[in-house]
Amino acid sequence: MLNRFDRSATTAGEAEVKFLDGDFRVVKPGAFVRCAVTGVPIPLEELKYWSVDLQEAYVSPEAVMQRHHPLQADAKA
Repeated sequence: MLNRFDRSATTAGEAEVKFLDGDFRVVKPGAFVRCAVTGVPIPLEELKYWSVDLQEAYVSPEAVMQRHHPLQADAKA
């Protein structure tokens, strides 16, 4: 099953994750990853947005736009 992990292995710290197409693999257990744009912690069970090419996570679609299309994101703000 996609994005499943053993909750008993989860620690309170930051996880290390390998981002794949449509899924991710936890390399080092933890409770969250950080958004590459905002620095906001993202609980692994809420992680929905990431870049396979850049190997980074995003907290929201707006953060994805800021990272990949900064001029367009600024114009909408």
